[in-house]
Formats: sequence, structure tokens, C-alpha cells
Amino acid sequence: MSDPGLQPERTTLAWRRTSIGALAVAVLAARAVLTAPGIGPVPGALLVTAALLGWVGLLVLGRRRAAVLRAGRPPVAGRTLPLAALIIVGYAVLGTVLVLVCLG
Repeated sequence: MSDPGLQPERTTLAWRRTSIGALAVAVLAARAVLTAPGIGPVPGALLVTAALLGWVGLLVLGRRRAAVLRAGRPPVAGRTLPLAALIIVGYAVLGTVLVLVCLG
């Protein structure tokens, strides 16, 4: 029997912090959409939905990773890293779109 130490707990906490940050991005995107005069209701709803889907995606990835660590299986990056990177890039695109629409 191996002693995993605190690594599973640290990883779980890191994923939680990441998902909380993603939720903050979704809330700020919603605020920007509601206060920006140049965004219509449909594009605004799409932007907020994209931000919320990113949050849910990071939340699911983090929970899966934590479950693997709790089970004592060795963590394998597999699809987790590319999916997380894709979500983060999506947030960058979302932020760029919001800035361009709000300033333009």
C-alpha cells in the first residue's frame, strides 16, 4: 500500500481554485453583457452561455481528476490537459470579443 501524501489534496484544491476563477469569469462576462449597450440579447446570451459552459467543463475535469487521485490510481494527463487548455483559450477569445464589443 502506498502513501500518496498530500499530493491528491493539493491537486483537488488547485482544481477547485481554477473552477472558482472560471465562475468569476462567467459572472464578469454576464455583468459586461448586461451593462454594455452594444450587445444584443441573443449574442449576449451566447457569450454568457459559453462562459458558463467553460466553468462547467473545468468543474467536471477537476472532479474527474480528484476521483482518480482518491482511488489511488496514477494520474494520466490524457485528455485533461488539452481540454483544460482549450477552455482557457476559449476564455481568452471570449474576453477579446467582450472587450471589442464593449469598446467598439
